[in-house]
Amino acid sequence: MHAQTLRQYDRLGLVSPSRTRGGGRRYSARDVTRLREVQRLSQDEGVSLAGIQRILDLENQVQALRARVTELHAELETLKAVMGSGSRVFAAGRAGEIIAVRAGRRPARSVSSSQSLVVWRPRS
Repeated sequence: MHAQTLRQYDRLGLVSPSRTRGGGRRYSARDVTRLREVQRLSQDEGVSLAGIQRILDLENQVQALRARVTELHAELETLKAVMGSGSRVFAAGRAGEIIAVRAGRRPARSVSSSQSLVVWRPRS
């Protein structure tokens, strides 16, 4: 690849190589892979540099979203473990007694609809 092409790609932000003390560009293996992809899109597919920039931006967004989905799955598994089989909800019965109910279930209504039911959940 021509040096002028590399400088232009750097100016456009298509690749961001590290710099030496003298100001020269130092390309990592990841940079070289990206440069080859830019070259392929430009020469073989006929995509403009603006189009290539958009493609690369979208790929970065997809990568960030996948990482976020992985984080959310881990958080969900943690919450499932916390809310596991031992999870209970406590409610006050008609006479003030405490009724333990499985999470996600409602106690059988033994009070009239004009009376309210107080629900309490223990903190973990």
